[in-house]
Amino acid sequence: MMHDTYAVAQPTRAEIDALAGPALLEFGTGWCGHCRATQAPLAAAFAQHPGVLHLRVEDGPGRALGRHFRVKLWPTLIFLKDGQEVARLVRPLDSADISRAFALIAA
Repeated sequence: MMHDTYAVAQPTRAEIDALAGPALLEFGTGWCGHCRATQAPLAAAFAQHPGVLHLRVEDGPGRALGRHFRVKLWPTLIFLKDGQEVARLVRPLDSADISRAFALIAA
C-alpha cells in the first residue's frame, strides 16, 4: 500500500536489511516541491504493484537512515528485494521509469 505522508520515526538500517520480499524506501519531506511532483507518477506505477511494502521516511540533517543510504537529493526512491538495494531513482517524474524499477523487485 502506498503511503501519503513521510514518517518521522525511522526504521533502523538493521530493520531495513532484514526486510523480506520487495519494498520501496522513499526519502523526502512533505514540503519538498520535487517530492510532491513525484507523487502522481509514483502512484501510477505503484498501482500495478500494490503488494510492495512502502516505507516513506522523512529525511534531513542528522537523520541516520538517509545518511546510511547516501541520500543527497529528494525524493530518492530505493527499491529493495530482501533488504538489498536493487535500483535507485532520484527525482523521478516518469511513471515508466518507476515501473521498470518496480519490475526489478516485484518479479
